[in-house]
Amino acid sequence: MTFPTSSGHSAHPLAGHITVLNTVDPDEPLLDDLHPLRAIVEDARVVAIGEGAHFVHEFTLARARLLRYLLEHCGFTVVALEMGSGDAAAVNPWLAGEGDEDDLSQVAGRHTVNLFGELLRRLRRYNRDRSHPVQIVGIDLPNSLTLLPDLDPVAGYLRMVDEGITDMVAGLLRTAGAITGASAAASAPRWASLDPADQESLTAGLARLSLRMRALEPLYVARSDQHDYDVARRHLEAACHTDYMLRAMNTLLSGSGLPDDTSIRDHYMALCVTWHLERLGPDDRVIVVAHNNHIQKTLVTYDGYPTALPMGHHLARGLGRHYRAVGLTHTAGEVPDMVWPAEDSPVGFTIEPVRLDAPPPGSLERALVDAGLAAGVTLTDLRSPDPEVRALDSIRSQSATMDTPVAQTFDAVLCTPTATTDPTTTFTS
Repeated sequence: MTFPTSSGHSAHPLAGHITVLNTVDPDEPLLDDLHPLRAIVEDARVVAIGEGAHFVHEFTLARARLLRYLLEHCGFTVVALEMGSGDAAAVNPWLAGEGDEDDLSQVAGRHTVNLFGELLRRLRRYNRDRSHPVQIVGIDLPNSLTLLPDLDPVAGYLRMVDEGITDMVAGLLRTAGAITGASAAASAPRWASLDPADQESLTAGLARLSLRMRALEPLYVARSDQHDYDVARRHLEAACHTDYMLRAMNTLLSGSGLPDDTSIRDHYMALCVTWHLERLGPDDRVIVVAHNNHIQKTLVTYDGYPTALPMGHHLARGLGRHYRAVGLTHTAGEVPDMVWPAEDSPVGFTIEPVRLDAPPPGSLERALVDAGLAAGVTLTDLRSPDPEVRALDSIRSQSATMDTPVAQTFDAVLCTPTATTDPTTTFTS
C-alpha cells in the first residue's frame, strides 16, 4: 500500500511517493502490492530491473518477484540478462525443462551461475506450469570476458561462406585461446600476459574481419541466409568489444584507464537490446535484468571520476518514455562486495561483507530512514516533479555511494532492509 497519510510518519515529504510492499518472496501467491508498478511501466517497451550490488540474496528474490508481476500482469514477453548471447542460448533448453535442475553448471559458466543461478533456477520452476516457457536472451559480452564463445561460431560461419580467410581466422583463434578465465578479473590478466605484438595483431585482425564481413554481406547472405549472417555479425561485434574491454579492464585496474572507457561495453549492451527489439513482434515487451550501473540513465560517476556512459542512457535516448529503469538498493549496515585479486578463486575474486556508513543526507536510503521505512520493503516512484523527489542526490552502489540526480537516474527504486550474500554462490575451486 502507499504510505498512509494517517501514519505517524505522514509529515515526511516523500510519503506520497512510497509504496510499502508485503515481501520480496517470489513464491508468495499474491502480487497485489506491486500494482503501483503498472503505472510506472505502462508505456514501456523495455523495463530494466537493476541491483545495487551483485550476489545479494534479497535482490535475487525481489527480481524474481518483479519478473513474475511483469510477465503475468503487464504483458512482458522476453527476459534479457547481463550475459553473452551464447551463454543464454546454451541455458534455454535447460530453462525449458531439459535435464536436471543441478545440470545448470554444465551449461553455464561459473560466473554466470554465480550471477544468475538462483534466478535461473526459479525461472525453470516457473516454466513448469507454462505452455510457452519463458526464454532468455543475452545482451552482454560473455561473463568470462573471453573471445572464444563468440569467435568459435564466427569461424564456423566463415568456413561456410568465405574459405579464403581460413588462415587469418585460425590465427585469431590461436591467440584468443590463450585468454582463458571464468570472469573479467581472471581473463584480463591473461590478456595482459600476451606479447604486445600479439595483442595488437588480435585487435587488428578482428577489425579487418569486421570490415570484410560488412563489405561482403550480399555475398555472405547469398551463400547462407540473412538470419545466419546477422547472428554471425553479432558474434563478431561481441568479440571486437570483448577485445577492447580486456584492454580497458587492465588499464582501469592499473589506474591508467581513460575516462568513461567501460562505456564501450554498455554501448554494446544497448545495441543488443535494440537488435532484439528490431526482430521481435510489435507486441513483444522486454525485461532487462542487469546491474543498476548498467540500467541507469545518467553518467556513472564515483568520487567525481566518470567511469561509464551506461546502457540505460542509450536506451532512454532512443526509446524515450518507452524505457523505464527500476533500481534496487538497501538500507542495511553491510553489503557483500567483490574483493580481488583472489588467487584461489576461479573467477579471480571472492565476496566479503563490507560495513557501510549510515546513508548520507540527500540519499534515497536516508530519505527512507527518515520516513521510518528502512525496516520494510519499499517501492519509491521517482517520476514526480515534486522538489523533494528531485532533491535526492545519491544512492548506494556496491559498497560505495554514487552521487547522481536519483530521479533522473531511475524511474523507481525498490529498497530492501537487508543485503546478504546469495547462499548459492561459490567462489572457490
